[in-house]
Amino acid sequence: MSKAASSSPHVTGSATGHSIARRLALMFALAAAGVFFAVGVALYNIQCNELHRHQRQEILTRYEFVESLIARRMFNTEKWALLESKLKELTPQEGNVTYIVTSDDPRYRLGTPFPSDVKTVKEGGGVQRVFMPERTYLTLSGRVPPLGDRPAVMLTVGVDPSAFDTTSHALNVALVIASLFGVAAVAALGWWIARRSLAAVDDLSRHAQELGPKKLSERLPVCKLPGELAGLVLSFNGALERVEQAYMQLSTFNADVAHELRTPLGNLIGQTQVILSRERSVAELEEVLQSNLEELERLRTIINDMLFLAQADRGMRADNLVRASIAQEVGKSAEFLDMLLEDAGCSLKIEGDAEAAIEPSLFGRAITNLLYNAIQHCDRCSAIVIRIAESEDGVAITVSNRGMPIAAHHVERLFDRFYRVDSSRTDSRNSHGLGLAIVKAIAVMHGGTVFAQSRDNETTIGLTIAHGIAR
Repeated sequence: MSKAASSSPHVTGSATGHSIARRLALMFALAAAGVFFAVGVALYNIQCNELHRHQRQEILTRYEFVESLIARRMFNTEKWALLESKLKELTPQEGNVTYIVTSDDPRYRLGTPFPSDVKTVKEGGGVQRVFMPERTYLTLSGRVPPLGDRPAVMLTVGVDPSAFDTTSHALNVALVIASLFGVAAVAALGWWIARRSLAAVDDLSRHAQELGPKKLSERLPVCKLPGELAGLVLSFNGALERVEQAYMQLSTFNADVAHELRTPLGNLIGQTQVILSRERSVAELEEVLQSNLEELERLRTIINDMLFLAQADRGMRADNLVRASIAQEVGKSAEFLDMLLEDAGCSLKIEGDAEAAIEPSLFGRAITNLLYNAIQHCDRCSAIVIRIAESEDGVAITVSNRGMPIAAHHVERLFDRFYRVDSSRTDSRNSHGLGLAIVKAIAVMHGGTVFAQSRDNETTIGLTIAHGIAR
């Protein structure tokens, strides 16, 4: 496992196809594109409206100036000649401005009228767009009343809008280029900001790559982390701590299993080798076979208990539940231990009673294990007390015995598999350390829990049974 971890390639966010930095940069770019598009549309509309307003203003200004000249001063042919000269001065050589005056009297005409079949488009406010073959004009027309010898005339002022259109096009191109540049700049800055912000994630990835079975005590660094990552790292470190504890428990469990199985196997092999070393009588062979049978029975018990605990770990629940008197079931289990109680010089008291849904065989096994544990550690001529009490959560069954107190750090681990307060295993032949672990498994299978305490030379170990299990 450690070799695989050490040989795995270093992976960071920037090296994968789902880089957070790239996705953030893309989102920044899309957001910027949306903002620039909205702003661009608004600016485009504003500049179009302003240019159109300036175009109309220029036409209106020219029209009002010429109309004023005609309406106030041009009352005969001599004055009209001066108007013609004045309009020639006002007309640029490029031909982008034109003045047209039509009248029933040929003497009061100026410019070349637009063909009658020319295409025109009204743009509002009296302004029309006239599409000539060589160019397009924005025109404003109006009637000038007669004055003196001059009859009424029709004045038309035309301005070529191409200059405004060129300016509008240039502004639009500049706006598009600026927007594209802005989007690219925002994307680049977004990627840089994201990479800087995610540098802590890369550091955590590098530290995580270094974790392994040989470095179970190491944790990911928490200092100088953003608030968004600190909680995640603390949770991950908590998970690492639980993994370390589970790994250590598994290692201890494997060592305990090996030890528990090695002892009877060693006894079997040793006794068999001794008995085969020379000829033996039938009585001696029977004695060795009887001893080997005891060791084999012990092996079978250990294996069956381990299989039972493995099934409990997979979530097995108690089946075939029946409502029964807890005191009666405890009494039945106690009957099988009368000889052990007598040998230990202990008496048994059962206090209280309640009803609960139990599987009798499993419940009896749990009570037997609790009683057996109490008998092993009780003082001679003392009483073992079984108390049964009912509560809202279920029925609590406690087994108390007088004896040597158990340290607090041992009490917390009494229900661990293969755990013994006496680490030397001096009593390993009579107990293989799975009894209380089975009690815990049976309690969980009945929807309950286990508990233990030791004070004033009295040790109390018990379990709870739910009133009924929801299916």
